[in-house]
Amino acid sequence: MNLISLIGLPLLTAVAILLMRNPQQVKWTALIGATLQFALAFALLFTFRNERAAGNEAQMLFELQYNWFPSLHISFHLGVDGISVAMILLTAFVVIAGVLVSWNVTKMTKEFYFLLILLSFGAYGFFISLDLFILFFFLEIAVIPKYLLIGIWGSGKKENAANKLALMLMGGSALVLVGLLGVYFGSPERTFDLISLSQLHIPITVQKICFPLLFVGFGVFTALFPFHTWVPDGHSSAPTAGSMFLAGISMKLGGYGCLRVATYMMPDGAKEYANIIIVLSTIAILYGAFATMMQKDLKYINAYSSVSHCGFVLLGIGMLTKTAMTGAVMQMVSHGLMTALFFAVIGMIYERTHTRQVNEMGGLLKVMPFITTVLFIVGLCSLGLPGLSGFVAEMTILMGSWQQPDTFHRVATIAACMSIVVTAVYILRAIGQTAMGPIKAEFSNLTDAAWNEKLAAVILIAGIIAIGIAPFWLNDLVSPAADIIMHKVAGK
Repeated sequence: MNLISLIGLPLLTAVAILLMRNPQQVKWTALIGATLQFALAFALLFTFRNERAAGNEAQMLFELQYNWFPSLHISFHLGVDGISVAMILLTAFVVIAGVLVSWNVTKMTKEFYFLLILLSFGAYGFFISLDLFILFFFLEIAVIPKYLLIGIWGSGKKENAANKLALMLMGGSALVLVGLLGVYFGSPERTFDLISLSQLHIPITVQKICFPLLFVGFGVFTALFPFHTWVPDGHSSAPTAGSMFLAGISMKLGGYGCLRVATYMMPDGAKEYANIIIVLSTIAILYGAFATMMQKDLKYINAYSSVSHCGFVLLGIGMLTKTAMTGAVMQMVSHGLMTALFFAVIGMIYERTHTRQVNEMGGLLKVMPFITTVLFIVGLCSLGLPGLSGFVAEMTILMGSWQQPDTFHRVATIAACMSIVVTAVYILRAIGQTAMGPIKAEFSNLTDAAWNEKLAAVILIAGIIAIGIAPFWLNDLVSPAADIIMHKVAGK
């Protein structure tokens, strides 16, 4: 399979959108492009599985490499393993759902959909890049549209939120760039090729300096404590699709970078700083959960809960066990689907009630049965109900964490597990106040979800249930790649 199609298709879709004049043509072009991306992602999944079943045990499949700047050893190097395929599938799910829930956008429709598709272009490129320079290039492409989406189509203090997000993420990008250059100049062979660097022994002194730069830099994207402060403001001010992309895809760029670049390329650095990562991750999990209990705005509830859930991703990486790392990838996919659906439902409710304050709502189940049913499903997924993806992902991380037998790791595991109780409290309270009880007079004539909203919700719910009911397909997809990273950590 030619991986260039994964970045070529969204790029062609974006160009086609710019050539359209009629808003309806723009919407349908974006939807057709997103649908083709969705189909292409599944084609990649089945082709990848068939290659593995046929005995192809290469670390990366479907590799392509073209020299770009030979003098600097920069090449256009693409390839995928199970982790990459899982992230590509997540991106495809969120993109098509984001396009569907944005169907009623009337302000600068062409520009809005162009930026959404451009985000997907950056995400796909990031997940398939095996050259660090190209990976950084796609990371920056995935950052720029977020600023514009919030600043132009956002709500509330959107300018402040957009500026804060841009400054924080650009700061993280700066750390990543310095870390990458440090690896480039500090390694025995000057190259940006990820596979080549992983096969070299990067000096431990270089790893001790560059690993925290890369991990913290990517960690800013995935709400690493205490660099998480952009998350609540960014999510609360972003338009619905912007929040879905921001939480569902963009925050996963950071987790993927922490795992694929920092941990895989510098395993000695990962072991050196593992305990610090565990402490910061555990703080993020507990802090995010308790901070969410204080929120009354549905978007802030989901934003702060994302800090807690993404803490599980970093905890799984920091534990340095195969099971925990596999769980970290599963949590990225699960949280991406779950939080995208949560923001989509919040957008549907806000569009009808014009409020996100839970104490101003009530009884919405009577007039919006579909929307509130979806709210129940995504809430139960967030608190880790068995049968849904949240339970599978978090349990895998906790089981992998418990494999570390010493007191420090066990205490961190127990502390992280305690957050599940807090999550159940704020989720059930928010859903109860929103959906149950007497309905207010001004909400008695509200309409339920439209066709596009129902389709977006069904697509995301299908992904959540597919992982929750039958998780082994995702585990089998991710586990071999996690095993390779663990061999690097173990020095094999």
